[in-house]
Amino acid sequence: MKKVVVAAGTFDLLHPGHYEFLKFAKSLGDELIVIVARDKTVEKIKGRKPIIPEEQRREMVEALKPVDRAILGSLDNKLEPILKIKPNIIVLGPDQKTFDEEELKEELKKYGLDVKVVRYNEYKKCPFHSSFDIVKEIVKRFCNKEIR
Repeated sequence: MKKVVVAAGTFDLLHPGHYEFLKFAKSLGDELIVIVARDKTVEKIKGRKPIIPEEQRREMVEALKPVDRAILGSLDNKLEPILKIKPNIIVLGPDQKTFDEEELKEELKKYGLDVKVVRYNEYKKCPFHSSFDIVKEIVKRFCNKEIR
């Protein structure tokens, strides 16, 4: 039986940490489906609009080697895509604090899903491990006239 893994995130400005997270998620199963947060969801979670529009973020995530398919999340119910996919495993990233592993498992049990929830706690050591760090560096270089 094929083991389906789901991972989710914003994936605004892709960096090596995203790739490591998705590579880890894929290592847990046969198929990796990634749920990419909608623009309005990003605004709610991060308090700002994403830099890259949702469809472009989805397309870029789907192009990554570990990813079998990338879909956009729901605007109405964050569990909706998971209920449709019915994964065996859900992988949460180290910065996904809106989900508690046990609470998520219990919530999904209410819908008849017995899903293993795994937290990926590694951070890829690189100079820019968040979209915020990348934007700060771009602004700094622009202000120093390094970018034209």
